[in-house]
Amino acid sequence: MNIHEYQAKQLFQNYAIPVPQGMHANTSERAKAIAEELGGEGWVVKAQVHAGGRGKVGGVKVANNLTEVVEISESLLGKRLVTIQTVSAGLPINSLLIEKLYPIKRELYLSILVDRASERIIFIASVAGGMDIETIAHESPEKIISVPVHPSAGLQSYQCRKVAYTLGLKGTQIKALTKIMQGMYELFLDKDASQIEINPLIETESGDLLALDAKINFDDNAVAIHSDILAMKDPTQEDDKENYAQQYGLNYITLEGNIGCMVNGAGLAMATMDLVKLKGGLPANFLDVGGGTNVEKVCEAFKLILSDKSVKAVLVNIFGGIVQCDVIAAGILAAIEQIHVTIPVVVRLEGTNVEQGRALLSNTGLNIYPADDLAHAAEQVVALAEAV
Repeated sequence: MNIHEYQAKQLFQNYAIPVPQGMHANTSERAKAIAEELGGEGWVVKAQVHAGGRGKVGGVKVANNLTEVVEISESLLGKRLVTIQTVSAGLPINSLLIEKLYPIKRELYLSILVDRASERIIFIASVAGGMDIETIAHESPEKIISVPVHPSAGLQSYQCRKVAYTLGLKGTQIKALTKIMQGMYELFLDKDASQIEINPLIETESGDLLALDAKINFDDNAVAIHSDILAMKDPTQEDDKENYAQQYGLNYITLEGNIGCMVNGAGLAMATMDLVKLKGGLPANFLDVGGGTNVEKVCEAFKLILSDKSVKAVLVNIFGGIVQCDVIAAGILAAIEQIHVTIPVVVRLEGTNVEQGRALLSNTGLNIYPADDLAHAAEQVVALAEAV
């Protein structure tokens, strides 16, 4: 789960991580009032969307006076921002973060995440912070330092000093960075985060360290026990169909093809989509209905798939293990009849009671094409999609 920058900075403040003075606004009038309250001779107006790369596409702008604050706010609010991290339609800008402008001496990078290879929480830092950190990681990896934290020992002071020396910090800055890293580590553990990123962590002209940007991702499997974090969820920043799917325990991701896929098991779903592409087709979605498939889930899965008007055919690939194939077949028939599916549906079943399941799907008079082999099923659904 992702949250907005202004929400991440609210959490930062709770853990003594210094951030610029600022507040979020939903209207241009509120943005102007915030700028007046903050004072100073300049402000930064930031579009609040769940995506990076905002600065490169006009989502972060500097206002030199109150008139510009209003003009920039009006130009952003209600629009959609397209970045390298969004879908082609972009994400809606419903709120802004208005911050006081600070003189920047240097831009640094600091993040904490789970490194699955080492099975450790690690800090990553670099003297090359800012918008092009990905390029730095690719072209100049020597500029990046990683520090793993042992789960029993926790974050140690010497590790913070090591990062500080690498970043070229001195004197009281070392103590300030130690406090920031300790705050990040505590926040990471307390709220079950999967990544916390400060890019950039700036050194101001006066030598202070500030988290100029803030991104936090949380473990989806843990947010249910953190009501405060769950309350920060913004459904407008997520695909409507994906939000709908979560209500029924379905794992759904929208793609850009024309072949709907309904599969039980994430690994099998990935293999199914790969095979569809191998046969010349393009999947319209990733959809894992899970092991405990039932009639309701199958119905809702079909509704999700058919809500995408680009879908021309559907491939159902189910392995009957926990749920038997005849039960699955009955659910498929009920779903197709209940929601009046008119496009062709290719069904490949395998597992317990597979023969009974295939028998149920045969000679139904519906637009169903049973398949015994997955490769043949993929070929068949691609051909049917092209023929529509």
